[in-house]
Amino acid sequence: MENTRELALDALIEILERGSYSHLVIRELLDKYNYKDSREKAFIKRTVEGTLERLIEIDYILGQFSKTPVSKMKPLIKNLLRMSVYQIMFMDGIPDRAVCNEAVKLAGKRGFGGLSGFVNGVLRNIARKKEQIVYPDGKKEEQYLSVKYSMPWWLVNKWLLAYGREKTVCMLEGLLKEQPVTVRIREGVGRREKENWLLALKDKGIEAKEHPYLPYAFQLQNVEGIRNLPGYAKGMFAVQDVSSMLVGEATGLKREGTLLSSYERGITGRAGSKSEEGTESGLQEELLALDVCAFPGGKAMHIAEKLTGRGRVIARDISERKAFLMKDNIERMGYKNLEIQVFDASCPDEKLLEQADVVIADLPCSGLGVIGKKRDIKYRINQEAICQLEEMQRQILDVVWRYVKPGGVLIYSTCTVNPGENEKMVEWFTRTHPFEKKSLTPYLPKALIDEENEGTLQLFPGIHETDGFFLARLERI
Repeated sequence: MENTRELALDALIEILERGSYSHLVIRELLDKYNYKDSREKAFIKRTVEGTLERLIEIDYILGQFSKTPVSKMKPLIKNLLRMSVYQIMFMDGIPDRAVCNEAVKLAGKRGFGGLSGFVNGVLRNIARKKEQIVYPDGKKEEQYLSVKYSMPWWLVNKWLLAYGREKTVCMLEGLLKEQPVTVRIREGVGRREKENWLLALKDKGIEAKEHPYLPYAFQLQNVEGIRNLPGYAKGMFAVQDVSSMLVGEATGLKREGTLLSSYERGITGRAGSKSEEGTESGLQEELLALDVCAFPGGKAMHIAEKLTGRGRVIARDISERKAFLMKDNIERMGYKNLEIQVFDASCPDEKLLEQADVVIADLPCSGLGVIGKKRDIKYRINQEAICQLEEMQRQILDVVWRYVKPGGVLIYSTCTVNPGENEKMVEWFTRTHPFEKKSLTPYLPKALIDEENEGTLQLFPGIHETDGFFLARLERI
């Protein structure tokens, strides 16, 4: 039977050698071995995530103690050493000798007994001399920050040029901190029901605190599995970062009936007007919101909640699998006014031209703002891929803007920290399309009002209590 270290090793091989996504591998692994003791599951999760998080520093250390370069090592031995170095350097509760002994046993069990001496020698040498490890000189800033924070040097350099040293260091530090699970409570949940839910979480050893930005958002610590949380099966909450919730706020749609500012000015059949179909004064036509790249569906569900009884949401994504996963979550939450469709956002849909009151364009991006949760992103992405993503974003925007009614709103957002995908993309879009930036101030929590910049908002990990995220409110002229 596999022990916890062997499961962690197999997960790392799946991620680093076969290219699987870390968050999916870890989730599936913990679901499969849900019967294991909570401490064992916590060890697996921390070992895999921690090794990925510190991979550049770990490989730098191995390079000082191994005559065989890391790139020349056999995949199993390489990843066995990596996770063992992480335990020696960053997991104080585990004796170094235990780490070395277990690594040697595991090498033998997996058919590499001939390399057990090599594994033992490298790890024991690191354990003895871990206080003497020589790191890059701080004068070589990109290399020093790259190794210290395990971030590719080209990305460190990119952020230094765009945001300066102070903000870059804050981001690098923030991405290495433990990331709480953030959930959005359904806005219709009553005070007593919420209090009972918080007590049920406490009984399970889960710390929950209200997020400082939004009253219906909560940060959860010590979470082992989302599906096991009280209230999950009943659809009481959805996992969603606060930065993503701000997209729903930026639309201006509210449960109590407040609509977009453009509607208040009488556009598209407001009270006191008569539509082409003869709708009499005082009657409200159904609102339509379209999320063109909706997976995992948090924003679409949030907006569906705000439109309950007054409108509907179409949530689209290109993948059948993603559509299936969204449908499962939507059914759990009980949203009846949300329709899932499989559709390529880069392809025009003539049936929806000028039909949507709100279009959400949360487009494929480099994901640099969520490295703290999806740690392998920083090893997958490169500058060439970012340029390709920027071109894809322009192609999609060239299509989806036509779905917005005159006077309607397009919310553009990404989960990245990169001017080319964010501020510069909005500048290009408003210069070449009939849209203008509109202030986000009326829709932001007080803590973020000063961060707004002419209709755009850039959130930074380590500086704001959210993922790295960008959004802009754009109104069709």
